[in-house]
Amino acid sequence: MKKIALFAIIALTASCISATAQTKKDMKKVLFVVTSHDKLGNTGEKTGFWIEEFAAPYYELLDKDVVIDIATPLGGQPPIDPKSQETSAATEYTKRFDADTELLAKLKNTKKLADVKESDYDAVFYPGGHGPLWDLATDKNSIALIEAFYTSNKPVAFVCHSPAVLKNVKINGEFLVKDKKVTGFSNTEEEAVNLTNVVPFLLEDALRANGAMYSKADDGQPYAVEDGLLITGQNAASPKLVAEKLLNQLNLKK
Repeated sequence: MKKIALFAIIALTASCISATAQTKKDMKKVLFVVTSHDKLGNTGEKTGFWIEEFAAPYYELLDKDVVIDIATPLGGQPPIDPKSQETSAATEYTKRFDADTELLAKLKNTKKLADVKESDYDAVFYPGGHGPLWDLATDKNSIALIEAFYTSNKPVAFVCHSPAVLKNVKINGEFLVKDKKVTGFSNTEEEAVNLTNVVPFLLEDALRANGAMYSKADDGQPYAVEDGLLITGQNAASPKLVAEKLLNQLNLKK
């Protein structure tokens, strides 16, 4: 009788271990790629990534049990745009971010972009902020990574200024955005924040120049576009919409 009970315990334990291993195997894994650039042109002001554009997708995915890694061109702590820390920019997501000691520690130790592989992930997401216009738009590792995700039939998602990183991405010799429906921070929105003559290029103009079918909502309004594997959001009001579309593509949206 004792032997039967022992065998039952062993079998149950093995079953639990197997189920746990299978659950981990089935969990989706997404790479967040964040800027390392902290200078807002020659203004003497700081820039970086915009907290809401990072935090909203991060928690939307995390709460669906998605595993998230973070990479930056330089590794380590990415710069945060100081304006995104102001009270006027606070949301439920930024407040959760500010109190999340585990995530804040994780951000201090981001992976180097050169060390990550597309094959380890199911999708890639780029939060915005002005920083990506200066570094990720021309970063060879970033360009190659996006190309790898896209050609491997995996979603690539961007919001606000981060569609700028698509500026030099090509698939089979053609710009990835050519004939694709996209959005991103508009010329009028850039003008509204008085940075038209500060940024290295205007995102809307760059997308149009590469053949994209650019569209937008009114300034500051939530808006996201999906064209196959390519998901883009217009501004800091749009990251949750982008996350929802990404979750749909990962088949995790309830």
